[in-house]
Amino acid sequence: MKSPATITLAFFISLALAAAVQTGDADLSKLTGQIKVDGSSTVYPITEAVAEDFQAKATKTRTTVGVSGTGGGFKRFCAGETDITNASRPISASEAQSAKTNKIDFVELPIAFDGLAIVVNPSNTWVTQLSVAQLKKIFTADSPAKKWSDVNPAWPSEAIKVFSPGTDSGSFDYFKEVIIGKGNIRSDLSVSEDDNVLVTGVAGDKNAIGYFGFAYYAENASKLKLVPVDGGKGAITPSNKTIEDGTYAPFSRPLFIYVNAKSAARPEVAAFVDFYLANTAALSKEVGYTALPAPMQERAAATWKSKKLGTQYLDSAGNKVP
Repeated sequence: MKSPATITLAFFISLALAAAVQTGDADLSKLTGQIKVDGSSTVYPITEAVAEDFQAKATKTRTTVGVSGTGGGFKRFCAGETDITNASRPISASEAQSAKTNKIDFVELPIAFDGLAIVVNPSNTWVTQLSVAQLKKIFTADSPAKKWSDVNPAWPSEAIKVFSPGTDSGSFDYFKEVIIGKGNIRSDLSVSEDDNVLVTGVAGDKNAIGYFGFAYYAENASKLKLVPVDGGKGAITPSNKTIEDGTYAPFSRPLFIYVNAKSAARPEVAAFVDFYLANTAALSKEVGYTALPAPMQERAAATWKSKKLGTQYLDSAGNKVP
């Protein structure tokens, strides 16, 4: 037998579905209310583009989009402070437990693909590609490479300046997972949750290296040098094609929004997510990201329509699904 809380949630969700069906573009102008979004700086350009277009039609609504990083966004989302959170990685077991403790149910929706771009200064003439092993040598806390010559004896004996997203960033989490694993990342990083600060840092130092979402590289290509990465099958340069087909390994990744299920009962939130999914393919490309393949778009739409709760990345025991 369903609990009263489950019945109530189902009732609210059914209302939201009905509202979404009835709310076309012509009806968006009738909506009112505020939609609170926070989270990933990587996902921010997509969500901000969606919010601007949505608000132009739903003029009586107000959508705020914060940038506290994926981890910071999940903290607020799992505490019930926001309606939607942007994420450049799936929700973690501890975050999912926090949401459960606070009785926050959610719908997980992939919205685009992105790749992590490894970049150096354009004046760097010696780095033409990097292997995963070399990246580990540069970024690991265990005997990190202090000079370029520590990575390759043929390279200059000059100190490496390392730039990285902050620890609240999903990009940081993803990079650490695939490059460092269970070890620690070096502590002498220059960090920022703002990817534009990282771009400026690498662009201003001949011996700098950094990483962030591919879209930020694409926006600043004239200031940076993109480094092909050898994940074990030869060096691959990130592009929309190599990110979508997965050959840019191990740095291709999906991006997400997570929607609070109770918030989804509000017509303005339901209409915003409908609008997001209907327009995200075009807007993702517009701001430099890779649209999801059609089958993934269809699955995301089906997940939203059915209001399927939870994450596909953790099993019932909270363990990561391979």
